[in-house]
Amino acid sequence: MEAKTLAARRKTTLKAVVESALRREIRPAAEIGNPDPEKFEVGPLGFLVLKRKPGERIALDMVQAIQNQLDVEDLQRAIHPPQA
Repeated sequence: MEAKTLAARRKTTLKAVVESALRREIRPAAEIGNPDPEKFEVGPLGFLVLKRKPGERIALDMVQAIQNQLDVEDLQRAIHPPQA
């Protein structure tokens, strides 16, 4: 199962990976922030879209690195929620 492998690689639980993915998926588009306006723009459906120059190719490893970074940030927020 890919989710178990991902959890092991990130040294977390399967439950934490699933919870993070669900939170990210059901979060209203209005709540989605742009973590790096130089790299992303928020598309019409609320999804982050990689910015690129015409003809520029985006490699899979670039996408995976960005996804891993965002997942780690989501996990950190779940473990240490911001204080209101």
